[in-house]
Amino acid sequence: MISYGVSLYSYTGEYGVTMTLDDCVEDVADLGATGLEILGEAHVENYPSPSTAWIDGWFARLSRLKLEPTCYGSWVDTRRGGRPMTVDEAVSQLSTDIRLAAQLGFRYVRPKLGVVTDDLEPDPVWEPATERVLDLAAAKDIVICPEIHWPSVIRSKVVDDYLAFIERTGTEHFGLLMDTGVFQTAMHFRGGGVASRMGDGGGRPPVVPVVPVSDLEDILDHVVHVQAKFYEIDDDLQDHYIPWSSFLSLLVRRKWSGCLSSEYEGDYAAGRASDQLRRQHALIRLLLQES
Repeated sequence: MISYGVSLYSYTGEYGVTMTLDDCVEDVADLGATGLEILGEAHVENYPSPSTAWIDGWFARLSRLKLEPTCYGSWVDTRRGGRPMTVDEAVSQLSTDIRLAAQLGFRYVRPKLGVVTDDLEPDPVWEPATERVLDLAAAKDIVICPEIHWPSVIRSKVVDDYLAFIERTGTEHFGLLMDTGVFQTAMHFRGGGVASRMGDGGGRPPVVPVVPVSDLEDILDHVVHVQAKFYEIDDDLQDHYIPWSSFLSLLVRRKWSGCLSSEYEGDYAAGRASDQLRRQHALIRLLLQES
């Protein structure tokens, strides 16, 4: 079964400015979503050691709004202090986030590490560190799922290394997070500059071939969570950047089950994220009804 969620990253332009955490979570529930994705450092008060009162409030809020924690974003800063992070340090960071994610009711942890190539190959520390926390992930019933994010492509060394890790370890606690920005067919312009699929800015984005949705067939069995990245849905509920129809048709045909967690990265004017999230959910629901 496909469920609908939202990443609080969608509210980046307003969180802490015009919207509180409560405001964002209330908006997610109001638009009809049931899944909630967060970034640990950004959204957990006094991270990584929230108070008992904050945790109690977290679960009370989820219960009242009928929301389910889905994916917890972990930042593993492999260049902290201007030097490479050691494996022991990476293990410590991952362990901290796995324990906190489990404490807050999450099932998936998305580790974000520093990268060493233009196509986002993660720091080599990822593999030994991840292997050392697999037992903890199993004990906490957590699946670690690195993100396939533009300009990575599906048929790449980055993804091949993840698949080889799954095969070598035989673990059920490591999978893939698919970011739909990988399938973007056109560039989106934000704030007067080019919005590369890594954010905005005036620099030239990398030259990356368009990735056909059909490539997803190769890895879908290992995809445990989807960040439904998007930039703009127009007044006619059309998305001119992400090919939702073919993407959703493939999920339905393959009987994929999981959460589509909306991640808005378009213009961040006041109120725009809330409106765009509603448009995207309306579009996705319509397309799934037609599939």
